[in-house]
Amino acid sequence: MRLRLGWGCARSGAARFLVALPALAVLGLAGCVPPGVATAPGGKSELSLSLVGFAALPGWQADHAAEALAVFRAGCSQLAEAAVNGTLGGQGQTAALGGKPADWRAACSAAANAAPGDDAAARQVFSDYFQPYQVADATAPAASRTQALFTGYFDPEVRGSRSPGGVYRTPLLGRPGDLVQVNLGAFAADLKGRSLAGRVEDGRLVPYYDRAQIEQGVLARRRLELMWLADPVDAFFLQVQGSGRVDLPDGRVVRVSYAGQNGRPYVAIGRILVDRSDMTMDQVSLASIRAWLEQHPDQAPALMDENPSYVFFREVNGLRPDQGPPGALGVPLVPGRSIAVDSAYIPLGAPVFIATTDPLSGAPIQRMMLAQDLGGAIKGPARADIFFGWGRAAEQRAGQMRAHGAEYVLLPRPVLAPAGAASVAQPQGEPATGGGAAAQ
Repeated sequence: MRLRLGWGCARSGAARFLVALPALAVLGLAGCVPPGVATAPGGKSELSLSLVGFAALPGWQADHAAEALAVFRAGCSQLAEAAVNGTLGGQGQTAALGGKPADWRAACSAAANAAPGDDAAARQVFSDYFQPYQVADATAPAASRTQALFTGYFDPEVRGSRSPGGVYRTPLLGRPGDLVQVNLGAFAADLKGRSLAGRVEDGRLVPYYDRAQIEQGVLARRRLELMWLADPVDAFFLQVQGSGRVDLPDGRVVRVSYAGQNGRPYVAIGRILVDRSDMTMDQVSLASIRAWLEQHPDQAPALMDENPSYVFFREVNGLRPDQGPPGALGVPLVPGRSIAVDSAYIPLGAPVFIATTDPLSGAPIQRMMLAQDLGGAIKGPARADIFFGWGRAAEQRAGQMRAHGAEYVLLPRPVLAPAGAASVAQPQGEPATGGGAAAQ
């Protein structure tokens, strides 16, 4: 399940099955840290930023910058509608330079005026209005601090029906009316960023029903069924991803997306299979877990129930077949350009340049992507989940994607217009990135 901020949800590949998620994001320690280093929730990680020039981005000149700028521009429509005092996330310098919608106003205006499809013009907008920083985890061993971890996710396609019958016996549920989402930060400043979900019983908030209880029919009389799926394993994986496409018998396709989660912690069933010696860590992938569930139909329900987390859905209308599901930023995700991040460190909407490798071919992936989604399993500063799209090829890549590489976040320059020299300090020996060959 991909946790989102207000709009909807989607989730990631193999890593999601290995990582057990905490029920609450614990907000962290107070204390002093050096400039450019942000303390993470719970003090578990620290964001460290190193100022670099655009020339340091591997493959920057070869990337189709106009594609990336178009995706950034689409996100600007949501930034413009955000509340004046709304926050997009980030910690320390990322929050100070890009944590508020107003921080992106000048860059959004420039992106709107750039000629569509013109890579040179797009590169100029990026170099005029943004400053790149390499992302690192200051708490990691020195040799691996700048090694970001990248996983992948996709939009599943499953078979379903509007009514039960035949093979269509597994319900896909809408959000229950008694599911209560609580923003604890509204009650106490030291709880900012923490939330929980539950239901009210005898005037008290209690935990919501877990997966096993829901599968056993505790909500059966609520008439929450959006549709009925042909495969319970499909239903489980749809919840893991958080959004998808349901192919109806008449050929129509219904888009569904995250509408809520029961507040229970996510338990990785891949980890359970490893602990039980049913497979090794190296064997764990989306495909191998699906194969195990399908080969052990007598054990599959109990294994899936060991993950108490349960995701509810809503129908999404108005999306074209060639558009991805809406991400946390509220715009459709774009294959190969949209990523999910941990907004405790990286603000939503920020451009993020990624240098890693393709999980199938081993070819370099070096391109600008946009932080447009959130993920419950995406924790830490040097971490991103790449949206690969939909269909079999996307599923294969997302299921196998687990690679290291370099991550660079682009933050708005603290000026209101393009400048030949930025108002932030440049790296030693690096010219100001205000245009020209040196900027690229």
